[in-house]
Amino acid sequence: MADAVLVLNCGSSSIKYQLIDGTGTVLARGLAERIGEDSGHLTHTGPDGDVDRSEPIADHESGLRAILSAFDEAGPPLDADRLVAVGHRVVHGGDRFADPVLIDDEVMETIRELIPLAPLHNPANLTGIEVARKIFATVPHVAVFDTAFHQSMPAHAYTYAVPRQWQHDYGVRRYGFHGMSVAYVAREAARLLGREPGRTNLIVAHLGNGASITAVAAGRSVDTSMGLTPLEGLVMGTRSGDLDPAIVGHLGRLAGIGAELVDGALNRKSGLLALAGVNDMREVHRKAAAGDDGASLALDVYCYRLRKYIGAYYAVLGRVDAIVFTAGVGENDADVRARSLAGLEGLGIEVDPARNTASDGGARFISPDGTDVAVLVVPTNEELEIAREARAIAHSR
Repeated sequence: MADAVLVLNCGSSSIKYQLIDGTGTVLARGLAERIGEDSGHLTHTGPDGDVDRSEPIADHESGLRAILSAFDEAGPPLDADRLVAVGHRVVHGGDRFADPVLIDDEVMETIRELIPLAPLHNPANLTGIEVARKIFATVPHVAVFDTAFHQSMPAHAYTYAVPRQWQHDYGVRRYGFHGMSVAYVAREAARLLGREPGRTNLIVAHLGNGASITAVAAGRSVDTSMGLTPLEGLVMGTRSGDLDPAIVGHLGRLAGIGAELVDGALNRKSGLLALAGVNDMREVHRKAAAGDDGASLALDVYCYRLRKYIGAYYAVLGRVDAIVFTAGVGENDADVRARSLAGLEGLGIEVDPARNTASDGGARFISPDGTDVAVLVVPTNEELEIAREARAIAHSR
């Protein structure tokens, strides 16, 4: 009986995948990367061993067929009869998709129409879907959107104060990202607190190379820091986060730097990289400890921006049950967690130093017992969230 979901996350030159059964167990995982290059590479971990091959991967269809070969070699057997669904991560659903959807030709066309909102991501997502639908033609395919969880934001939270034509004609509004991660983490945090998600208010900080923070009221997103694109909000690895939009015109007038170059610099040459010279938070800490002033400032700016958003979202929610840290930095960086919450004791937010620095993995409390607002670390699992959503859609057919 089919019970597994093949989760595909297709980038422009990669396919990341997991096979997850009905209990949430990962049966296999892997990555095909450098697609379209002579130096293609495939790694696969299955029950019968590992596959690690370097070979040219001409395109996404070749990549997916190489993945099927890896399943044949290292298991488990992968065929249509075993799959209940194929779940696809799609970055941008605009305001068209507030929930996962069964993929048909109409859905494909709508995702294609949304390419201007995610020109780097949606085309690659579409390519992966097209190839997978050809190979697994008898299996339901489900699109799970990174923006969908935030479609519950009220108009006053997603609307920019700009000419209406920009929103109506060009989709200029706030959408938010990391939705799959926040949805998973919010549910797990409610479970850890012993509360129903619909009765739980949370502030979820997803801190990786990309970073965002979300106010979750009764299990639904009511505000989030990323906007039309992932550039808005927190300081990130290579993204600036919030800034004065007049900077674009200022640089154009004074330095002759065009809007596209400014946009590229704000996305790929800013953030921690601009301030500290590195975008890996572990290296920022190392440099700061060695006396690098730029790295020390980078930490101060990063944690200050995070603390400011936490205070703002406390005001948005009115009552907060927990602050939740997740993703690479959020789950592993005790110093960032402590710095970002320092001084918030008046709001009932405290960190227990011993719990915060303990090496325990998994979901856990890092606040003292009896505090008004719990502080949690909850490892994210976007692939499991996609599998859950895809399975639910497939079973509802």
